[in-house]
Amino acid sequence: MDTVALLKIRGSFDETLREAISLIGGLKELESPLILKPNICTGNDHTECANTKVEVVATLVDEIIRENGDIEIRLVESDSMSKYADKAFERYGFRDYVEELSSQGVNISLTNLSKSPLTEYQFDGAYFKNPKLPVILSDAGSIVSVALAKTHSLTMITGALKNLFGFLPRKDQVFYHPNIHEVIQDLNNMFRSSLCLIDGRMGLEGVISGNPKSLGCLILGRNPVSVDAVMARVMGFDPEKIRHIVEAGIIGLGSLNPEVIGNKVEDCRVEFKTPKGLKSNAVLG
Repeated sequence: MDTVALLKIRGSFDETLREAISLIGGLKELESPLILKPNICTGNDHTECANTKVEVVATLVDEIIRENGDIEIRLVESDSMSKYADKAFERYGFRDYVEELSSQGVNISLTNLSKSPLTEYQFDGAYFKNPKLPVILSDAGSIVSVALAKTHSLTMITGALKNLFGFLPRKDQVFYHPNIHEVIQDLNNMFRSSLCLIDGRMGLEGVISGNPKSLGCLILGRNPVSVDAVMARVMGFDPEKIRHIVEAGIIGLGSLNPEVIGNKVEDCRVEFKTPKGLKSNAVLG
């Protein structure tokens, strides 16, 4: 049965993450080259809850290297209407982090997908038909999605699944918003995550600006639907009514009802408000 680790953070984040990794059976299954996708959605994270923290990535990378030796790691993000990836890498410490690790002999790189050469992918999906996407993704051995617990007016919530929206290289990603559910489904079908981490120390009612909410937990699993389903329940939502989660589940990207190990959902639940202006097609029923 698909399992997801849900843990309250009682000591340090590092210790809790290591416990979660142990609960899901370790990281030995990750293969090189590993694409690591943080959620860096803004160049001005004034709430400090919108972007994945560099220290979260650093802790996870340490554990990946500890279990997998000289694995190649490619840390990636793209430009969007709310940021230039290169400036965000600089401002939020990702460039310094990667340069420091590289100087120690770690095989790690930092790539702005909006500047990456493109290649045509042979894929016939719900939205994409043989799309041109960054070539750096084409030989991925593993995809790791490192996201946060946030609400979103187009999708109710944004977590591990929606995080792969950042694989799209064009800056005006709003172009895809009318078909966002199909796009999320296709991206996760083309690039299937092997590991998904939700830093749930703080959540956000909103995507970039909004109301921070203290959750005090982390969620870790191998399938994005399973992880996002647990995250939705922790936030007080029903994943079986959230369209993009249900549709991704139908194509085999995880379970809407995974086994939760560690802490119980009800012991971690913090009710989030339904996002303002929620699109009616974001929910089912």
